[in-house]
Amino acid sequence: MSIGMVLLMIAAILVFFGVAQRVLDRMYLSDRAALLLIALMFLGTLIPNLQFGGVQINIGGALIPAGICIYLLIRAGTNRERLRALAGAALTGALVFFLSAYILPDEPEQLPFDPMYLNGVIAGLIAYALGRSRRGAFICGVLGVMLADIATAVINRINGIEQILYLGGAGVFDAMMIAGLLAVFLAELVGETLERIARGKAEPAQASPIHIHNGRKK
Repeated sequence: MSIGMVLLMIAAILVFFGVAQRVLDRMYLSDRAALLLIALMFLGTLIPNLQFGGVQINIGGALIPAGICIYLLIRAGTNRERLRALAGAALTGALVFFLSAYILPDEPEQLPFDPMYLNGVIAGLIAYALGRSRRGAFICGVLGVMLADIATAVINRINGIEQILYLGGAGVFDAMMIAGLLAVFLAELVGETLERIARGKAEPAQASPIHIHNGRKK
């Protein structure tokens, strides 16, 4: 089982036991909706890809995650939040593409782990920094990895390398799940920590002074 599927299973367990309730509230999702989407992603990977010319789209690995991002964009509170999320996704994709194309070795065997995992972690960190909110972080992470994959395919076509673009393929899906869930986790962890610090620094309300006048308290 791929790391992306493992992460989905962990997310489903957390949702089932109510641990992720706070995060889901921020993302305008109920427990049932989240479990349904996770199940659809699982089942969607078993369905044959949709093919459009030289592009194959995995339903569970690309179509449903992209649909979740669109839903979060629609539910975003302001146009500024939407623009920030989209700009963050584009920048995340550009940085992940640069990392893959110019920093990581050309041969994956030269690394002790799958380079897509590293792409996912890097994308998650960048997405958290750019997205700020839980919704924005998820959008930046998932769409960022997807855009990096598309950019790689476009560059290959320009260089005369003819190959089919598999959106949401196994490695890319793993990277998207790592990026999206890591970004949301960091946003929740740091956000909760800052909120607790702010509450701790807040001075307690001072009690009203008691005045004594003619032997009576006022």
